[in-house]
Amino acid sequence: MDLREKIRSVPHWPIDLVTFRDITTLLQDPQAFQWSCDRFYDRYKDMGVEKVVGIDARGFLFGAVLAYKLSVGITPVRKKGKLPPPVIRQEYTLEYGSNVVEMSTDAIRPGEKVVIIDDLIATGGTAAAAVNLVEKMGGDIVECAFVIDLPDLKGKEKLNGHKTFTLVEFDGE
Repeated sequence: MDLREKIRSVPHWPIDLVTFRDITTLLQDPQAFQWSCDRFYDRYKDMGVEKVVGIDARGFLFGAVLAYKLSVGITPVRKKGKLPPPVIRQEYTLEYGSNVVEMSTDAIRPGEKVVIIDDLIATGGTAAAAVNLVEKMGGDIVECAFVIDLPDLKGKEKLNGHKTFTLVEFDGE
């Protein structure tokens, strides 16, 4: 399946010179959504994953399905102020600003094998923040998974050398 056909591109949104890759159209297509979730499951089913970390907000959608299929727990990485204390925090930058994400302090056990998942990696700020949170908690990151990679923005370079897996790339468009 060519996922590029299932993802809408929205030029100049949310700011000028940014092309937003909208997975809403992928999510509305049952076959495309199922195909995507199955690819993630096929990738991780034999890797001994013990926890899925889903990044706010679209990473929750794929992360929840993956955790269910792997019969493991899911941990959310949320934007600041969305989780009750105690939490650990990580500031990060993205294409058009900065933000803070948080994770509950009891979310990851030291040595726990973790997959971090989100819908898209662009500049890598959000994913790098999630990596840093998992590392602070002592988690063992198996891989970082994304539906979409924008390789021209070199986001993977910010992931402390962790392996990545993506379903589709959009180059310089």
